[in-house]
Amino acid sequence: MLGRMEKVLIANRGEIAVRIVRACRELGLATVAAHSTADEHGLPVLLADESVCIGPPRARDSYLNVDAIVQAAKQVGADAIHPGYGFLAESPAFAHACHAAGITFVGPSADVIERMGDKAAARAVARDAGVPVVPGIDGIASVEDALAAADEIGFPVMIKAAAGGGGRGIRVATRADELAVLVDEAAREAEAAFGDGRLYLERMLVGARHVEVQVLGDGRGNAIHVFERECTLQRRRQKILEESPSPALTPETRQALCASAAQLACSVSYAGAGTLEYLLDATGAFFFIEMNTRIQVEHPVTELVTGLDLVKEQLRIAAGAPLSVTQEQVRQTGHAIEFRINAEDPTRGFLPSPGTIAELRLPGGPGVRIDTAIYAGYTIPPFYDSLVAKLLVWGVDREEAIARGKRALRELHVEGIKTTAALHLELLDDPAVRAGAVDVEWLERRLEER
Repeated sequence: MLGRMEKVLIANRGEIAVRIVRACRELGLATVAAHSTADEHGLPVLLADESVCIGPPRARDSYLNVDAIVQAAKQVGADAIHPGYGFLAESPAFAHACHAAGITFVGPSADVIERMGDKAAARAVARDAGVPVVPGIDGIASVEDALAAADEIGFPVMIKAAAGGGGRGIRVATRADELAVLVDEAAREAEAAFGDGRLYLERMLVGARHVEVQVLGDGRGNAIHVFERECTLQRRRQKILEESPSPALTPETRQALCASAAQLACSVSYAGAGTLEYLLDATGAFFFIEMNTRIQVEHPVTELVTGLDLVKEQLRIAAGAPLSVTQEQVRQTGHAIEFRINAEDPTRGFLPSPGTIAELRLPGGPGVRIDTAIYAGYTIPPFYDSLVAKLLVWGVDREEAIARGKRALRELHVEGIKTTAALHLELLDDPAVRAGAVDVEWLERRLEER
């Protein structure tokens, strides 16, 4: 039992659901795995104290069904719901529904999710907090608005969904004649993905790097940063590899960047774990782009270099406890890298590769961690994200972490499906990656050349 919290329903699946089960167990909390019919044999169901089916395989009928999840929590007597990441994790309607039902939502309030989840509104909040943002226009109502904005800030520009996330609803226009078509495309994708077709425009920073800062807040105006992660290696705006510390930051820039993130979290009385994302230009200047009001896929990178358990911190904060550490107590030690292992075939255009795991050998040894929900004999369903494992390594410095990553990737053996492990080995052998000389477009260029 943790304060007023005794039983947590986990409204998610896969490795993040397993991660939450383990954190709850260490805190003495009972767990309930909410699952679709496609996930009835999933590892979260096998590990949790209880399980409850919330609907058929399609996410909209199960993991995105607010009423079904809240009803399931009432049915099993759960007094808290942890949404993980994706699905309903950043849904203010879900957070509000939990509150209305008297169930603790493990995350910030619905008001903060709505305020910071709207990317255009979050830019305004950042400006008010004194945090630099990428030059742009916070809202465009028509193609004419977009053309006028692009003329003002200069090409190339990025068209983004105001309610977006995960790289969806984004287009890049390099000329005025492209803009009209791409605005329409982005609006349609945003409407389909988020039920909200509103857009905003930003200048595209050429040669930029993607760096994000982990924050923790108690909801009472106190917030700290837990240092940064670099997520520059991306394909179609989906992160492939993450590391901490960022090889691109000077100590002075790191201090300023992280302080700005804590300041912004304080300004909205943030509660729980969140991430502020920035672009770093070629001069080393940083610009806020958005906030993710949830735990991130790459949160273990931060855990490895700080020793903090971020999921436990989420649960403690949701139960009303104060932050367990002060800013001065947070230290960044060594170097960590996360490799996202997806069930995809890189040799066939990253074609998804669902199927049955015929054989599985996981890596181990010093400084190796793997977060996964797959096991030998498990069948990966075709209905959800292709992420099957997160392989992480820690070393005393970046050179050791890279060497350890190569060793661990070679130890990983999965039969029955294709994975992206071989791509990660290629990346670790690339001189540009080893030197840290990459930008957010680098991997796309590299794959096109290959």
